[in-house]
Amino acid sequence: MEFSEDPGPIDKSVLYDQDNHVSSAVWDGQERGVLRCHEHTSMLDQWKLTPKQIELVEKAGFGYLRLIPAMSLDNALIAALVERWRRETNTFHLTVGEMTITLEDVALLLGLAIDGDSVIGPISTPSSVCEKLLGRVPEDLNGGMVKLTWLKEFFSECPEDAPLEEIECCTRAYLLYLVGSTIFSTTTGNKVPVMYLSLFEDFDKAGKFAWGAAALAFLYRALGNASLKSQSTISGCLTLLQCWSYSRLNVGHPKFNQEPESNCFPFVLRWKGKSSSRAKCNVVTYRKALDSLDPCNVQWLPYRGMDCTAIPEDIRASLMLRASRTMLLCFDKAERHLPDRCLRQFGMCQTIPQEVQRWERKSRIVDHGADLLGKMDLPLKEWSERWLYIVESDDTVNEDEYVQWYQRITRRYIGRVTSSLESEYQRTVTAMREIANIADIVSAEGLDSYNRELLDEVRNIVHKCLTEQFEDLPNDKMRKKGSRKRRQRDCLTTEYE
Repeated sequence: MEFSEDPGPIDKSVLYDQDNHVSSAVWDGQERGVLRCHEHTSMLDQWKLTPKQIELVEKAGFGYLRLIPAMSLDNALIAALVERWRRETNTFHLTVGEMTITLEDVALLLGLAIDGDSVIGPISTPSSVCEKLLGRVPEDLNGGMVKLTWLKEFFSECPEDAPLEEIECCTRAYLLYLVGSTIFSTTTGNKVPVMYLSLFEDFDKAGKFAWGAAALAFLYRALGNASLKSQSTISGCLTLLQCWSYSRLNVGHPKFNQEPESNCFPFVLRWKGKSSSRAKCNVVTYRKALDSLDPCNVQWLPYRGMDCTAIPEDIRASLMLRASRTMLLCFDKAERHLPDRCLRQFGMCQTIPQEVQRWERKSRIVDHGADLLGKMDLPLKEWSERWLYIVESDDTVNEDEYVQWYQRITRRYIGRVTSSLESEYQRTVTAMREIANIADIVSAEGLDSYNRELLDEVRNIVHKCLTEQFEDLPNDKMRKKGSRKRRQRDCLTTEYE
């Protein structure tokens, strides 16, 4: 029996963009499978930093971020979380209420500063910036972006006895590589915008930026884009997203080979010793787990038992900003930080939050010589007043009123409850799409001709199955959905060919 009750929202004043959200497509049977996740951390440990470079990296504010090892991403978990993300509110809409990644999570999980100057600066000509701050210019600077592989090729090994100018150039290249492969990773592949490079000209000034706030703005924007049904990729700091989920939700947890130390910082390091034996689930399995999430499966205060003495004093002093209702900036990106929507994450009673203010996410032109500061004056003003808008607790509220309100404005569940035959069919389709995504992103570089042919054969088989999957539907009931399936087949043919 198919469960066809309206999943919401009943009141569309909050989730006003429901028609464009991926959950609408899933409800109509249009599974998109796993997202292609763009985070490029696998080569970070191949950079050989001298003691002087490490000193400069720490001065620039990235001493903790550089310690975080590459983590294996669970693409299916990330895809299921994205189905619950709403860019109208910058929160996950879960069965237990709204939750989000806050400034506190960024500070404690990544060890990045959440207080300081906005990460925004002048947009200069990419070639001139590279010449001035790196000492050389790549041949290919299309779109003002430089390849991560180029940075690694020319700057990953700096002699200890090199002159200071060379050491600084190599360190700037490392910092550009670091942010381009982690907090500011893009969906364009193995590239990073040169515009960040200008912020590393002076290492002392670089250390005064709120890099954590910028990382969160970038991730909010990436989550919002990926939550649209037309998208199939996601970027930003996915290690932060995944470890946030591990810390707060009892879904998809890795198993530890040994219990992690409680005094490690940043707290992402708690997850570095995970067991590789855990079998990853698919999107449908994770979706069901999130659709049936209850309060006992949520860690509202995951850092309460942590060793506070491990947290650096400057980060500890800024943690009040976790409850600041403000605007986060990262160059051309401005995103709202709305802690009043997830007060239980701060140990407060949840009230009905303020009305959503519609923020137009314009694709602001990041052009050479562009006056970004002038275009972002209102978000910059909000950030400058961040300490004035700290949300306070109100212990007199009745949370039952919030629950009743929330049930009306939210999307209560993502997937339909279907008959076992159709459910098995959908799981097979989803699994095939996941295989296709993996086959498409596996590089044939370095493979001999025999293994390259095998990889091509896998791709051809899975793409053919996806193209033809709707020609042999399992029963008469599903044949009645022919027109809808034909539309899906046409989309698949376009996507996979």
